[in-house]
Amino acid sequence: MQIPEDQLRAGHIPADLYRQIPPGTDVRRVVIVQEAPRSYKGPIVLSLVIALGAVTVLLVLAYVVQVIAAAAVAVISASGGISYTLSRRHK
Repeated sequence: MQIPEDQLRAGHIPADLYRQIPPGTDVRRVVIVQEAPRSYKGPIVLSLVIALGAVTVLLVLAYVVQVIAAAAVAVISASGGISYTLSRRHK
């Protein structure tokens, strides 16, 4: 029994807890309540939600910038200020 949890499961009271028990207390009737181990499920899910949200925002932002750029090129080329052509090389 090297771990304090093993001591408590076996019914032994560690010395530091034994000193906190008031004198005259029946040690056989003492119940030691342990704190539950921490759950990491919540922080992991929160991190995943934040990461997915950031990726979604970046994708939407990229799409909006693309639409704005295409609209700007269309307006400028329609007004005669700029033109562009796509050409393929023929053999």
